[in-house]
Amino acid sequence: MATPDEFGTRKARRLNSLDAARADLYGGPNVGLPPKHLMASFSGDHNIPVPEMTKSPTDDEVSSEEESPQVATPLSTPPMITSDDFALAFDIDGVLIRGGQPIPEAIDALKYINGENPYGVTVPYIFLTNGGGKTEKERCLDLSRQLELEISPGQFICGHTPMREMAQRYGTVLVVGGEGEKCRIVAEGYGFKNVVTPGDIIKTRHDTTPFRKLTEEEYENSRNLDLDSVRIEAIFVFADSRDWAGDQQIILDCLMSKKGHLGTRSETFDEGPPIYFSHNDVVWSTSHEHSRIGMGALRASLEALYKAVTGKDLTTVAFGKPQMGTFQFATRLLQQWRSDSHGIDKPPSTVYFVGDTPESDIRGTNEFNEKSDIDWFSILVKTGVYQDGTIPRFPAKKTCNTVFDAVKFAVEREHQKTLKTLPNGEADVEVKN
Repeated sequence: MATPDEFGTRKARRLNSLDAARADLYGGPNVGLPPKHLMASFSGDHNIPVPEMTKSPTDDEVSSEEESPQVATPLSTPPMITSDDFALAFDIDGVLIRGGQPIPEAIDALKYINGENPYGVTVPYIFLTNGGGKTEKERCLDLSRQLELEISPGQFICGHTPMREMAQRYGTVLVVGGEGEKCRIVAEGYGFKNVVTPGDIIKTRHDTTPFRKLTEEEYENSRNLDLDSVRIEAIFVFADSRDWAGDQQIILDCLMSKKGHLGTRSETFDEGPPIYFSHNDVVWSTSHEHSRIGMGALRASLEALYKAVTGKDLTTVAFGKPQMGTFQFATRLLQQWRSDSHGIDKPPSTVYFVGDTPESDIRGTNEFNEKSDIDWFSILVKTGVYQDGTIPRFPAKKTCNTVFDAVKFAVEREHQKTLKTLPNGEADVEVKN
C-alpha cells in the first residue's frame, strides 16, 4: 500500500446508508427500483459473494479534506507502490472494447495503471458494464484475451450480476435474452432453482410464437414443460433479445396471466409476475459507425405493447447503470477486491469512473456521488456512444479523448493533490490534458 511519502493518503470516509434515486429511462415514470435488500448500505460488513476470487500480483479544480504531504519528484525507475487512496472503474463497450476488438489506447491505459507510469504506482480497478449474457468468468476470459492481461471475476460486474442476490427469493423464473443456453447457465449458476426459457415454452407449444421456429440446436437444448403446473414467479431479461417478437409475445403472456400460470388470462391484468431488466441502455456502442439499440429500447417497446393490449401502464424494475443499487453493489465489490487482492482495508477517497454513455455511465456516477461519502468522479470518453461536439444532458466532470487520456488525468490529478496544498488542507490544483 502507499505510504504518506508516496501518493499521499488521507482519511477515508465510509459510505452511509443511501436512498436510491428513481431508476428510469431518460426520466420516464414507469421504471421501478430494485428491491430494498439490494440497496444495502456499506456499513463495514462488505463481504459479498464473488466467484473465483484470485490474487493479483499486481479542467477541474479539486479539493481534499486533509493536508497531503509533499512527494518527491518521481525517479526514472521508481519503486512499485499501490495507491490506497483512489481507484478506477471502467465501462467496457465504447471505452475499452468496440465491436469485439480493443480500442487502440485501451491496452496502454491498463498498463499505465498497472505501474507503467512515471510514478511507479499501481491503481486498483474494477469493470462495471451493463452488458451480460454470459457468466462473469466467461466475460473475464474474453476480456483478458482482448486486453492482454489477467482479469478476475472478483473485479467484474455485469448488468445482471446483482440479480444473483435474488436467487433465494423466487422459485420458477423466466429468463430471456442472450445466445443459446448461456443465460440459463448464468441464472442456474446464481442459484435459481427452476429456470424456464422462451425456447422451453416454444418447444412445448410451438404455436406460442407463430413466426418463430426453433433451430435443431435450440430444440435439442430446450426442455419440455408441463404447462398446467408451471407458474412463473418472476421474469428476468438477462441480455439483449435475439428475437424481439417471439420474446415479447411470451413475456406478455406471462405478464397478463393469472399469478404467472401459463395459458391463463387475468381479467384485471394486475396479477402477473414482476419483470426485471439487467440494464436500461437504449443505445450502445458497436463496430458500426452509429450506436445500436439495446435493452432499454426493448423495455420501451414492451411497455408500449402492454399499454396497447391491456390499457394499463407496465411497471418494470431496472438494474445496471445508472441505478443507485448497481453503484452501491460496485462500491462493495471494489472494497472487497482492494482488500483481497491488495490488502487495503479502507474505502478509497475517490473512485474515477470512465464511461462513454452520458445517460447511464455519467448520470449514474454523478447521482451516486451526490449521496455517497466516497467521491465518485465521472470521466466521459469520445470513443463510444457520446458524439464529440454534442452537449450531453448529463455532463461529466471531465471529458477526455480516450481511456488512456482518462487514466493519465486521474493519476496526475491524484499526484498533484500531494504536491500543492493550502494551509487549511484544501488542494488548489488545476490539471489539464
